Amino acid sequence: MSRKVGRVRKKASPLSDRKIQIYAGLVIVGLILFGVAVPATAMQFENHNSFCASCHTQGEQSFYDRSIASTSVDLASLHDMKGQARCIDCHTGPGIIGRYGGLMAGSTDLISYFSGHYPQPAALEEPYPDANCLKCHAAITQNQDFNNHFHVFLSQWQATDKNAATCVSCHLSHDKSGDAKISFLNEKTTVAVCQSCHSAAGRG
Repeated sequence: MSRKVGRVRKKASPLSDRKIQIYAGLVIVGLILFGVAVPATAMQFENHNSFCASCHTQGEQSFYDRSIASTSVDLASLHDMKGQARCIDCHTGPGIIGRYGGLMAGSTDLISYFSGHYPQPAALEEPYPDANCLKCHAAITQNQDFNNHFHVFLSQWQATDKNAATCVSCHLSHDKSGDAKISFLNEKTTVAVCQSCHSAAGRG
């Protein structure tokens, strides 16, 4: 009776399998902690206007200086003095998704801050969306009286013209040329926007 001679396969050591599981678990936990801890830390930092000013020193520092002054000189400092909004309140979109977007941006800002690599002067990388303003000012579009006709018809203009105005076309938050008596609107700038809307509507 012949016996088959061959190599006997050794079973994988349970210990080595266990080590792999432990290492994989540690990697997963590390990724989760990194994914949670960094944004959470960034959120704590970006809740303070002084953090924004400490990174992009121009022009956040000048905006921050205005916000802690005794009198408002622009729309942003007026919001801050009244306790209505911090930098992050205006520079994030509405809801959880908007805040998450701010967290992601804050995370990269945090890394840039500690690495010492951040752009000077600071600049918005994307157009400032109306949704950021409407988080607090949605009611402005509901008032149908004549004095508010621009806000009422703005969305219709935007629906038909890619070059239509946005909130910040008139309401320049960090511009010191506005008139405090009319909520820091710059009359010349605002009139030009009004004329553009009337021209687009064929009523210029």
